[in-house]
Amino acid sequence: MQWCDEAIVLSLRPHGETAGILELLTRKHGRHLGVVHGCSSSRIRGALQPGNRLNVTWRARIAEHLGVLETELMIARAPQFFERRSSLTGLNAAIAVAAAVLPEREPHEAAYEGGDALLDAISGGDLADWGTLFVYWELGLLHELGFGLDLSACAVTGASHDLIYVSPRSGRAVSRDAGQNYRDRLLALPQFLRSPGIEADMAGIAAGLQLTAHFLSRWVLNPYGREIPFARQRLADLAGRGLSLDE
Repeated sequence: MQWCDEAIVLSLRPHGETAGILELLTRKHGRHLGVVHGCSSSRIRGALQPGNRLNVTWRARIAEHLGVLETELMIARAPQFFERRSSLTGLNAAIAVAAAVLPEREPHEAAYEGGDALLDAISGGDLADWGTLFVYWELGLLHELGFGLDLSACAVTGASHDLIYVSPRSGRAVSRDAGQNYRDRLLALPQFLRSPGIEADMAGIAAGLQLTAHFLSRWVLNPYGREIPFARQRLADLAGRGLSLDE
C-alpha cells in the first residue's frame, strides 16, 4: 500500500540506532505515524522538526502496519518558533492538542488546514496576534469531532442578544438575564466569538482558551481518562495572567 500527502510534523522519537518514528498531521489521512530511516543525520533531523510542513510518501505491505515514510521538506517553520518565547509556547500547545484529541488515521482535512494556518500565524507573531485564531482552531476541532458549540442563541430564552455566558454542560450560549442567578457556574463567552469585528484583548483570549479547554477535556479527553496536555495548560495560564509571553 502507498499514499502521498502533505503533512505537519508533530513529533519525532528514536527508533533503533538510526531510525525514528515520525508523528504527523496529514491533510487527507489524519494523524499518522511511520518509520523514517536515517533520521540520525543532522540534515534529515532538521527537516523533521515540529511545525515544519512536509511532502510525505507512506508505504506498507498492509494498511495495519506502521509503515515507512519518505519525506521532503516544503516549509521550514521550526527556526522561526525559537525567535519568540510566545511562538514556541504556541507551537508546543498546538501540536500537543492535535496529538491528544485527533484519532489516529481518521481524516480531518479542516483540522489540518486550520492548523497549518495557525502555525503560520504563531511563527510570525505574539499571543496577542494569534490567540483568537488558536481559539477558533480548537472550536473547529470540537466541531470536526462532533462536539460543536451552539453560541447563536440563549439556551434558556432563545434570545440572540446579550449573550455573555456558556453552559458548561451543554455548550450552548446563555444570555445575561437568564444566567444572572447561575453566573458562578457558567463559563464566560468572549465577545469576539459573538461579534467577529471586535478585537480581543488578553482577557478575551484567556476566556476563549478556558472555554475550548473545558469542552476538549469534558467531551474528548476525560471519557478516555486523559487530560489537557501540560503545554496547552501553560499557554492558558500565561494568557490568564494577562502577560505578553515575550516580556
